[in-house]
Amino acid sequence: MSLTHDTQTDVQDRAILVSLVTDKIKRTGIDPELSLQELVQLAETAGVEVLDVLRQNKETPDSKWFIGKGKVEELRMAADGLGANTAIFDQELSGAQVRNLEEALDMKIIDRTQLILDIFAGRAKTREGIIQVELAQHSYLLPRLSGHGKNLSRLGGGIGTRGPGESKLETDRRHIRGRITELKRQLDEVVKTRELHRERRRKSGAVQVALVGYTNAGKSTLLKQLTDADVYIENQLFATLDPTSRVLQLPVGKEVVLTDTVGFIQNLPHDLVASFRATLEEVNEANLVLHVVDASSPMREEQMEVVDTILQELGAAGKPRVVLFNKCDLCQPEQLEMLPTGQGYLKISAFNAEDLARVTALIADELAGDTLVFRIPGDRGDLSSLLYRVGEVLETNYEENDVLYSVRLNKEDYDKWGYKLEAFVVQ
Repeated sequence: MSLTHDTQTDVQDRAILVSLVTDKIKRTGIDPELSLQELVQLAETAGVEVLDVLRQNKETPDSKWFIGKGKVEELRMAADGLGANTAIFDQELSGAQVRNLEEALDMKIIDRTQLILDIFAGRAKTREGIIQVELAQHSYLLPRLSGHGKNLSRLGGGIGTRGPGESKLETDRRHIRGRITELKRQLDEVVKTRELHRERRRKSGAVQVALVGYTNAGKSTLLKQLTDADVYIENQLFATLDPTSRVLQLPVGKEVVLTDTVGFIQNLPHDLVASFRATLEEVNEANLVLHVVDASSPMREEQMEVVDTILQELGAAGKPRVVLFNKCDLCQPEQLEMLPTGQGYLKISAFNAEDLARVTALIADELAGDTLVFRIPGDRGDLSSLLYRVGEVLETNYEENDVLYSVRLNKEDYDKWGYKLEAFVVQ
């Protein structure tokens, strides 16, 4: 659960958000105001009441306080005046900085990474997801244990105190390291199981399509609308974490496996990416990647860049890809005019039946390839079934003991299955 409300002490996180804009951040080209808006969304997703926002421009972070000493005093006075019990920073803090700020302010100190980890902890439902999040939490907290003393002993629960499982974060580093080793062992078992499922899909010739995109772009909604999948949908960040796969029937009669993946976000914590790598690498198995974009978001272009970067890190940048500009029903006409058009782009609303039909037609077109004719012996039902699974059978003709199949097959599928079919191609 992701509540920050403790039923015994009736204490809720009431936070001031803090953003430090350094020269390094300015050079990246990331708009700090948009990042701060996203932090507000993250905080609200975690159930935090946001009271105020504090900004500072500084050449480099202060090694002791992160923000300047004068800004620390300003934060203390603002917290006293508003009754805030938490400060959430838009950047990652060191353990020493957390400890120093806690001692100076007598309030809970949370950084962006810990906030995201906390949200993930409340969203993970499957065994794999729970292991992945707990591993990321421990990996993040191990070098910072000395800086989270008050956080861990403070009454009232809330963000930053949702412990990963039974292991209390007050325990010594040896115990935490032991827990990390055990979690990695468990995750290895899950990865092996996932790889077995992948291998079965490869052998069956299942065609796979992956939905990727920034969190809250509408991937789960699109999956549900296209396949009637029973998935949790909510207008919030990271509503779903665990990948969901469903069979999608294409207009040409062919079936594909459509998989919804965990949403990406700016500055997605490294430990989280590492822990979720086995899940994210489902994208590498896809024949086609559908990049779902929230067309109505003012951060649209920045969000697309984040997705591109993470796909590159996963080694999936070269996959055939189509961009679906979703939520066009929420856009103003001038916003729609600014969206790219042409091959590889489609403007849609996941709630529009005509748009959904266009999506399935586009998938079919993208997966279609050259037309080849195969002569399959009548007793080779395995090869006939393979052709129906991996291609679009356009025509069949019977000649004595053989069947001639006219099949449209894309290059990637032929490269994968051609060794079984090559001898049966009609020259």
